[in-house]
Amino acid sequence: MTTTTTWTVREVPVPTTLDAPDAWLLLGANRVRTAGTIDVWGNADRADSPQAELAELRDSHAERTVRLVAVADESPTPGSDAGDPAAAVIGEASVGLPLRDNRHSALVEVNVSAEHRRRGIGTALLDAAAAVARADGRTLLMAHTGDRVEPPAGPGALESPTGAGRVDLDNPAVVWLRRTGWTLAQVDRRSQLDLPVDPTLLRRHADDAAAAAGADYRLHTWGTDVPEQWLEEYAGLLAQMSTDAPLGDVDWRPEVWDGERVRAQERMLHDAGYELLVTAAEHVPTGRLAAFTNFWMPSHTDEYVHQGDTLVVAAHRGHRLGMLVKTANLEALALQRPSVHRVGTWNAQENRWMLAINVALGFRPAGVSGTWQRPL
Repeated sequence: MTTTTTWTVREVPVPTTLDAPDAWLLLGANRVRTAGTIDVWGNADRADSPQAELAELRDSHAERTVRLVAVADESPTPGSDAGDPAAAVIGEASVGLPLRDNRHSALVEVNVSAEHRRRGIGTALLDAAAAVARADGRTLLMAHTGDRVEPPAGPGALESPTGAGRVDLDNPAVVWLRRTGWTLAQVDRRSQLDLPVDPTLLRRHADDAAAAAGADYRLHTWGTDVPEQWLEEYAGLLAQMSTDAPLGDVDWRPEVWDGERVRAQERMLHDAGYELLVTAAEHVPTGRLAAFTNFWMPSHTDEYVHQGDTLVVAAHRGHRLGMLVKTANLEALALQRPSVHRVGTWNAQENRWMLAINVALGFRPAGVSGTWQRPL
């Protein structure tokens, strides 16, 4: 005899701590999302800890996050001896609502436990997420899909509108999004660097980049908290990332960054258990920052870090500053986190300049991510 699980979509409250009576909804959502990450990428490198997800819910300086869950109706009562109530969470969704810019958009992520798929849970969660976005005045939904291997060109692949990159048409997430009215806007390459990098190779690239840059550029490295001297300069570079990085057909508009937003992000990162490692290049004659790169170091693993933003200001391009800051940050990472074995990153497939630097350092292709959009 086959039984059908009935379920209810609920909004996740913001618990005071992970031990609070109502924290089971967030803990259950975290389990489902982590399982979804492993299902797509084969590991939990890009998963977040419950601590990080709680910090994200608490933070509302630049973005408000709404979490939704599908809970099996026969779930145990929290605080009873009937079992772990978090196990009753069988699907989850998040809605990211930018507050300082891009107020037309909402970033949506949906995950359903493998044993409960194809029962309408994902669609119900997506509909609930769209309702949250619509009620907040948003007019565009955005989402991402992932493939561990980029498919070859041909009838089984969907080409990016940029002409660079493809996603697998047989990917269940791609099938679902296309069926529900979404459009592919861009494809990013996922790359991985296995550590340690050959020190001779790293030093050669660092020396060549330093020679090309010359005495006009000086490096500075710091952690999560930006030195006050560079606060507004760094905020300006983060704002430029939103306009200088290739966007394809993605409707992403200039971000508004200032020192206050940077400090708010730092507070959230401390709460989340994340650390940053940043290297920036100062243009000595003007005393201004000309380039930067950063690593995001999560607390749930000591073997993986994410290569975040890298930017060279347009007026300073042609001096190999991208390679200069990247090699310096890798050297700093080896000293501070010798246990790290993998660095992962994403780049637009059409961003041949940054991809060339990554390939020279030893990054290898490790899949693709599609960015999708649907008007509300």
